[in-house]
Amino acid sequence: MTDVTLTPADDARAKRNVTILVLAQAILGAQMPMIFTMAGLAGQSLASNPCWATLPISLMVGGSMVFANPVSWVMQTYGRRVGFWLGTLGGSFGAAISAYGLMQYDFTIFLIGSFFMGLYQSAQGFYRFAAADTASAAFRPKAISYVMAGGLASAIIGPQLFNLTNDAMVVPFLGAYLTIIVINLLGSLLFLGLDIPKPEKPHEDAPKGRTRMELLRDPVIAVAIICGMVSYALMNLVMTSTPLAVVGCGFETDMAGNIVTAHVLAMFVPSFFTGHLIARYGTRMVIAAGLVILGLAGIVALQGVELENFFIALILLGVGWNFGFIGATSMLAGAHAPEERGRVQGMNDMIVFGCVTVASLASGGLMNCSGGSAVEGWSAVNIAMVPFLALAGASLIWLMMRPQDELT
Repeated sequence: MTDVTLTPADDARAKRNVTILVLAQAILGAQMPMIFTMAGLAGQSLASNPCWATLPISLMVGGSMVFANPVSWVMQTYGRRVGFWLGTLGGSFGAAISAYGLMQYDFTIFLIGSFFMGLYQSAQGFYRFAAADTASAAFRPKAISYVMAGGLASAIIGPQLFNLTNDAMVVPFLGAYLTIIVINLLGSLLFLGLDIPKPEKPHEDAPKGRTRMELLRDPVIAVAIICGMVSYALMNLVMTSTPLAVVGCGFETDMAGNIVTAHVLAMFVPSFFTGHLIARYGTRMVIAAGLVILGLAGIVALQGVELENFFIALILLGVGWNFGFIGATSMLAGAHAPEERGRVQGMNDMIVFGCVTVASLASGGLMNCSGGSAVEGWSAVNIAMVPFLALAGASLIWLMMRPQDELT
């Protein structure tokens, strides 16, 4: 239900925009694996209670939820470029506050900085939607998939920058946070080349689109949001606790970074063909495959805490997220009218990141406070995936069983 006037002949501009968004995902997105590797460890060193170790990540994701609707409104009113610049401003500002918190050894200040870094994460979430704005229906799944594939480079750049800057200063992690400020300032220049028309102000007689409640009652939109929410939340639940589990099981911090690198690579490498799989088999089958692979990740993680278990489980976790989240995004992108774009995308990301916030907060509690050892905590994290996978799987089966004429 996106703009049907766009045809494959119009995709030249879309491909240029995709190139810019891929670069943004690669360069600006490099800060995300850096944060997910170090924020929990930094939080553990600053917090008075180890149960709050992952609170910095929770607040960052919570910031993404809080800022999702405002960022969507800014993009709908002033254009994608302004919204993306707002995101890099938030990333720089948040990293500066977090750096100050580290220097002062103040957990509260560090948390405030983490919250504002959520503004960048929220804006980054709209890269995938921006890729679809100027794309034809045929190119749209591939455009989304290619932009997500830009994370492949960020998976390499981010951890390497972390390893280079983590111990560059006396205060642990300070050099890495200062590096994030530079990434945001330089990466913001990319958006000068973005060519996505600013949405026209609606005329009085223009279609108003459905309300948020009406959108949520649409079966396709509801299931897309549920599957996207579960895929992202479970990925975050397990990934957030991974550095704590790896270090807690006796391995070095650098090894935790390597495992996160493998995970983030697995998140984005499949993006080179996920769009083709969606075009061939449909969004529902790709989402279903993603949910199954997420389940397999949990099974492997529960088999032991050797390095190979961590690597294989986190690789499966990344692939499962890719299929589940990109499939859900593609399903959502085709289920609403142009005038509903800002409303449904902001609502989707608010719900998704709200659940991711809960997952990241629960991750620290499950990991550090649900047993007497890192092994017991890691098992609790992976067992917690089961009910949510059941929810997403049941909703997808329900959608597949509904008559096709009810879904148009």
